[in-house]
Amino acid sequence: MQPRLGTVGTARFVWRQLTSMRTALFLLVLLAVGAVPGSVVPQLDVDAAAVVTYREEHPVLAPWLERLGFFDVYASPWFSAIYLLLFVSLVGCVLPRSRQQWTAWRSRPPRTPSRLERLPEHRVVVAAGADPLGRAAAVLRRRRYRVDLRREATEGAGGSDGAATRGSVAAERGHLRETGNLVFHLSLVGLLLALAASGLLSYRAQVIVPVGQGFSNTVARYDRFDPGAWVSAADLLPFAVTLDSLAVEFEEVVGGQLGEPRDFEARVRVDEPGGRAREDVIRVNEPLSAGGTEVYLAGNGYAPVVTVTDAQGVVVYSEPTPFLAQDSAYTSTGVVKVLGAGPGQQLGFTGGLLPTAVIDEEGPRSIFPDKRDPLLLLTGFRGDLGAVNDGLPVNVYELDTTSMEQLTTGEGEPWSVALRPGDAVDLPDGLGTLRFGYPPDVVAASAAAGAPASETEPLPRFAGLTVQHDPGRIPALVFSVLAMAGLVASLFTPRRRVFVRVLSTEGGGARVEVAGLARGEDAGLAQEVDALARALGAGVLAGSASGRAGAPRGGAPPGGHRSRGVAERPQRGRGDLDAQHEHPHRRRDLNQELRT
Repeated sequence: MQPRLGTVGTARFVWRQLTSMRTALFLLVLLAVGAVPGSVVPQLDVDAAAVVTYREEHPVLAPWLERLGFFDVYASPWFSAIYLLLFVSLVGCVLPRSRQQWTAWRSRPPRTPSRLERLPEHRVVVAAGADPLGRAAAVLRRRRYRVDLRREATEGAGGSDGAATRGSVAAERGHLRETGNLVFHLSLVGLLLALAASGLLSYRAQVIVPVGQGFSNTVARYDRFDPGAWVSAADLLPFAVTLDSLAVEFEEVVGGQLGEPRDFEARVRVDEPGGRAREDVIRVNEPLSAGGTEVYLAGNGYAPVVTVTDAQGVVVYSEPTPFLAQDSAYTSTGVVKVLGAGPGQQLGFTGGLLPTAVIDEEGPRSIFPDKRDPLLLLTGFRGDLGAVNDGLPVNVYELDTTSMEQLTTGEGEPWSVALRPGDAVDLPDGLGTLRFGYPPDVVAASAAAGAPASETEPLPRFAGLTVQHDPGRIPALVFSVLAMAGLVASLFTPRRRVFVRVLSTEGGGARVEVAGLARGEDAGLAQEVDALARALGAGVLAGSASGRAGAPRGGAPPGGHRSRGVAERPQRGRGDLDAQHEHPHRRRDLNQELRT
């Protein structure tokens, strides 16, 4: 009957399973798989309109996806659970190993084994010169080994009065392999923390700014604001940006990529706290830094100036109104909402803008994105604009006509108009006038004041700006680089131990053993041992197998030279294989020696 684990035993078992490397790898793969829906299914925090469209196109599948949290994957409970479990698993796995590695770094290399001939690489050489152990230690230190030199003073060999030094050298290298592994996993923990900081402390906002206007870093000024869980309106640092100009270049070579954008450049004026003002330029992938945020140029278009006067000639609406481009020729659509007359008597206009208009058998269309021959097409409605009167947030690019009726001509046909810059028309039923551009008196006053003509341009451009504050971005980059560096170090750093022992001194020379051991497969270990033997010895007495027999390979006399050279690794013959069969547990013994 199996003994019962109990509460403590069960908790210990669960903790060990959770903090095992196998579980951490499984959770890492599970996190990657769980992130796939976030790139396949539209997300609410990225494109809410696309989510609405997806729901309309998939009426059966969408409710199930919404129950599973697929429209907001990264904030769903199941994704957060995987994220937190991975974090706990990595911390519980890496911290104990980090303590062990710190102890290993500070400890001395292991003592030289008693039987070096059992190690995979073994050489016996006659050392040339005095103090072979000191020379071996110096060579190994130059090769970036951690060295432990142990000397044993004995009476001089051969009855001489001097003293010969005997002992051993133990050296190891490759702790960087385990350190790189730990750096990799610690970097994953840091990356998870950086991503958590991005989700909790970051915010993203979008705003459309016509040329000559600006915005301030406040929630009320943004068209869209997506804050992190720990972000409030008071956390936004104050600054203001004014768009002075927006230069756009299009391809004009006929036959090539006609109309394709070539360059975007927004010149802005930045006002920061303390009265500091500066001018800067925003380009694609070259954001503006202000108030701890990055301001990106995300898009551009046209904002035609629409002026509406009431029946008494009072201007009730006159400002640039952004129209959103729908194709590469900047065919744009937009909405004008006139609130001045009050609920029930409000006006709304919807239509399109053609920057370079042509009217042919295909109908009105734009053939080039630059404003070569602009044409504004509008149709009107009157009535109640709906939720906007209650102060509720509404889509500024959609016109709710539920409580409105379309304007009609005297013949009862739907009223519509086509305007070029400077044109003005009367609205039906004596409702007032509609003009494409600023009122003439405003233009005249601006010119008399010496203001540039761009301030009263009837068709200015606008810039779509994205303001982003992400405190976890730089740490995430740093931890990603550290993770890659640690992974490379763990994959390409060999773990080796090399031992040197003086066996005897005779005839003015010392008989020295050189052996090496590696953790795992290491094709360079033999070359490492041969290089050390070459640096110490005047000749090779024996290789790995024959060294155990205590006799020179091939009958070579002690201190003699083989014609193959020192660096050549001795070849094992039939006798070597037989010797290995005599010790079926030798590999297990070597692993035990490596661990101890």
